[in-house]
Amino acid sequence: MRRRDRSAPPARGGRRDVLTGDGKLGLPVVREQQGELVVREAAGDTDGTGNAVAARDTDDVGADHGTDRRLRLYAYLDARDYRRTYLEIMRLFTSTLLADLSAGEVASALAAAERAGRIDPGESRIESVIPRLRQLVEWGNLVLGRRETVAASIAEFQHGSARYQVSKLAVRVQRDVDELLRVPEGAREVSRELLPAIERGLAELGATLSDALRTERDAPHSRAARKLAKRLAEQVTTLFLQHAELAATVRDFYAYLGQVLTRHHLAPDEISGFRNLLVEYIQMVVEDVLRHTPAIAQSLTGPLAGARPELLRLLGAQRPAEPLGDAVERSRGRSTADWRELTDWFVDGPGRPSQVTALREATSRAIGSLLASVKRATAGGGLLPGRRAELLRLAGWFDGAGADRAHALYAAAFGLHSARHLLPAPDHDGDDEHTPWRDGPVLDVSVSVRSRGDRGARGRTSRIVYDPMTEQALLAEAREVDARRAAAVAELTSAAPRLDTARLSSGALGVLCELLTLAMAQRERTDQPGTAADPVRGLRLTVVPEAGRTTRIRTAGGVLTLHDTAVELTSGADRG
Repeated sequence: MRRRDRSAPPARGGRRDVLTGDGKLGLPVVREQQGELVVREAAGDTDGTGNAVAARDTDDVGADHGTDRRLRLYAYLDARDYRRTYLEIMRLFTSTLLADLSAGEVASALAAAERAGRIDPGESRIESVIPRLRQLVEWGNLVLGRRETVAASIAEFQHGSARYQVSKLAVRVQRDVDELLRVPEGAREVSRELLPAIERGLAELGATLSDALRTERDAPHSRAARKLAKRLAEQVTTLFLQHAELAATVRDFYAYLGQVLTRHHLAPDEISGFRNLLVEYIQMVVEDVLRHTPAIAQSLTGPLAGARPELLRLLGAQRPAEPLGDAVERSRGRSTADWRELTDWFVDGPGRPSQVTALREATSRAIGSLLASVKRATAGGGLLPGRRAELLRLAGWFDGAGADRAHALYAAAFGLHSARHLLPAPDHDGDDEHTPWRDGPVLDVSVSVRSRGDRGARGRTSRIVYDPMTEQALLAEAREVDARRAAAVAELTSAAPRLDTARLSSGALGVLCELLTLAMAQRERTDQPGTAADPVRGLRLTVVPEAGRTTRIRTAGGVLTLHDTAVELTSGADRG
């Protein structure tokens, strides 16, 4: 519907410009045409005819997915002013789907928040809301809509015509913020029940994949093939959602556990809670993980790993054709990287322990630290490190004392009595009366003062005794070990062309077994080749799976037999 501006003079000879936006924040272009104000919103600059063109962010030229541009989405959370207003506006835009609001609608919604005290007084006025919305547009949290609007005046356009939508990444930021503000600070329960669900899901996924491949081979375009492919996609999505929830709960629980380990002073109720945490919960979590991990690892590295390309092909066939390509954020489990990440969580790799191994090691360290904390707290002998209880008691005295008594307590507790400064002030004092104590220079406190409150001198460290005879003996022993290693490598190098007929000494056998162990440990599956090398002398060993091949290596201690395996030895000179 068009409204005629009665206060404007009639137009003669076409149209003339009344107001042109600067284009940086997507300001509109307002033109007078046939006695009416026609408003066209622009998300960026205009081409001089009132048509909107794409906005150009000069800070991100050539880097559409730059880190700086994405980090600016968090700017409203740490804004110096109006932080609560920004947070309330973002909650309003993310509370519904496809939110398309004007400044007037945002102001009306903020009025209730102002009455409830969630924002400062006056922040719901339209004159305050418009600058906040424009600032959020500049940070990238909001985007301006693109539509043609007719308004009777400039004020009517500013109050009701400009529309704002929330960007995709800003929705994710606000969702994480709201979740962070809701979560309690205590321990998070680990979703242990997801472990058997993941184990069953992998088994069902393997069976469904076999049925889907067989049906596709027999009837490629049948209804049964499409139904199995859809079930396959459902199972993959469910599997990765379950693993994501399990991994998140494990990370949060052990993050809380790490926070607990830094505590030195424990209250009686905390000691009882930590005992239950040690005896029951941690042990129960680790037992469940270790009980289900072998079956899960076997499923991930067994036949399902070999059929993974076919699985990804079937999942890709269910995706509708689209021109967006790699710019689309797809569901988990649709790429090789997703499956590799899932496998690495449960299965150890060469030089890379799995998350299950890391969990087991972290549990051992945590149990030792928690036992030490509980033992120290219940023993009752000596002062506790950190002296937290004494500091809390002193803080209570300060809280209930007057000004004069507080000064006396301060002087008695810390020994910082008043003093007369007879020397002139230094040129630069970084710890003046305007510097808060938390921002001032840090004083290094000795261990005896920090843990026992003892300021007495403990003497100097003992002198390091120089023993030239022991030093020479150790150097001679190291040279002998290096010579034996060099002789063993030289023997292996000379025996490389005739490894099946040569007879190796015990030293050469030790080097061979060392390289053989490293080469086999680097393989993710037994049907893959593995390589290991001596970085100092350049000897390289390669293990190649070969069906029906039996490699026998004769040594001074017996015969080493490798079934279905070929061993190749090469030196640096041979590779050159």
